[in-house]
Amino acid sequence: MYLDKENQFSAAQAITATAVSTNIIDLGDAKDHAPGHKLPLNAKVVTTFASNTSLTVALQTDDNTSFSSATVVSQTGAVPVATLVAGYDFTLGVPFEGLERYIRLNYTIGGSNATAGAVTAGIVVNNEKSFA
Repeated sequence: MYLDKENQFSAAQAITATAVSTNIIDLGDAKDHAPGHKLPLNAKVVTTFASNTSLTVALQTDDNTSFSSATVVSQTGAVPVATLVAGYDFTLGVPFEGLERYIRLNYTIGGSNATAGAVTAGIVVNNEKSFA
């Protein structure tokens, strides 16, 4: 699997409280192409999480970079902290339907703030998982 820096939301981003991804992706006019197809989004834990109870990752979209009216278009369930060890990864399908110009991730910590934990995430190519 390949991760392109231009399609990366987070690069070893520390997630010790609920936060948004370091980067946003500008889809420009691409949001209007390839209806019915999903792109794979991969998030990988690069530092084991501690002290919190779970992590939920949501893909948000908006027509402006302030995300003042963000809409969630895809999200994981709450992943328990016992699962959030270095090397654990999970995927979401990025739909083309319902997207506005900009997309980002929102990381929601369950329970108290984490004392450790980091994620690298982005849209990937050559992913072996299916997103039908």
